[in-house]
Amino acid sequence: MTEIEFWQLVTRETPAQDQINLADNLKSKLELLSEQELLEFDKIFGQQMRRTYFWSIWGAAYIITGCDSEYAFAEYRCFLISLGQEWYEKVIANPDEIALLDQWPEKDGYPYPFLDEYDLIAGQIFEDRTGEELPFVPSGKAAPQGKKFTTKKKQLKLDYPQLSQRFPF
Repeated sequence: MTEIEFWQLVTRETPAQDQINLADNLKSKLELLSEQELLEFDKIFGQQMRRTYFWSIWGAAYIITGCDSEYAFAEYRCFLISLGQEWYEKVIANPDEIALLDQWPEKDGYPYPFLDEYDLIAGQIFEDRTGEELPFVPSGKAAPQGKKFTTKKKQLKLDYPQLSQRFPF
């Protein structure tokens, strides 16, 4: 599996595509892969999750939704992957850039940039087929990399000017 193939599999049709439809689409694509391809897909997915394990990226999620747990941050990182390689790379380079996203999936009328268990779909298919689990690879180190973001409004506005304007707190 190449990274190009990976990105073709995980990228959503539109930024506002709902979570259930997106997960169903990925599952139907992954079901066509061999066990070896599922292993390779999962390895690349884990690598991409680790590339986003930064406090600066968590700070962006915090502004958008108040993201305050490791689990929610993992779901946010899955959302970033689902946006495709171009958006993903933009956000890694500058987490504030996500403010420029035109459409967002919503829940109860609010932006909902989370994908529950998107990172587990390949493993579920693999286990259903083989009765074995994919090798566990942590999605990050013990703590995110970089300097922890502050929840002080003044500093958040300085660190994330675009997000602070789009998602006032």
